[in-house]
Amino acid sequence: MEGVRFAGQFPAEGLLCAPCRLAPPEFERAVAYAAYEDELREMVHLLKYERVRGVARPLGKMLALSVETLEGAAGSDLMAVAVPLFPTKERQRGYNQSVLVAEEALRELKKSRSGWRLRASHGVLRRVRDTQSQFSLTPQGRRRNLRGAFAVEKAAMVAGREVLLVDDIYTTGSTARECARVLRRAGASKVWVATVARAQVEMVALWGASRTARANVASWDAG
Repeated sequence: MEGVRFAGQFPAEGLLCAPCRLAPPEFERAVAYAAYEDELREMVHLLKYERVRGVARPLGKMLALSVETLEGAAGSDLMAVAVPLFPTKERQRGYNQSVLVAEEALRELKKSRSGWRLRASHGVLRRVRDTQSQFSLTPQGRRRNLRGAFAVEKAAMVAGREVLLVDDIYTTGSTARECARVLRRAGASKVWVATVARAQVEMVALWGASRTARANVASWDAG
């Protein structure tokens, strides 16, 4: 779990949240711009539910800052893939909000990281089964709900490639885990995850009588 606001304060490899310690996912790392609250939450809602497409531009800039934290870890030749919606839901909404934000982020990254070779290939991953809303489900229920919901359209395009999986919100990680699992089965060498927001709130718990103890012990509340 990493955030732009916390960059440089922790080890370069980041700190693992409890779910990732208990069951390591098939993606390499998940990064997000900030917690899903306050103004950021309102902006995501405007894009996702109110059809205010213009909000995708500032959200894309935030996502680009998040992706930049992967520099030095991820390869410079990345295939960007937005988490797909089920076709019926995308037709109802009129667009996939994750695609809009991803495209804006790629535009920003082409300016700020001209040496990176970033290519959008959203069509390689499809949602092949409509799923129940994740909102009311437990983490275990979310994973069961998404099993078999995604498929890779053309495995040859993914084979041997590093994939940047993009979504609007990282909640429990169930969606990212399942998409990464499918992409890795199709031959992707690595999967990196970048979102605008994360539902988990970062909290460093410092305790101990001495400064040394406080500096060496930290935990994340994956709440």
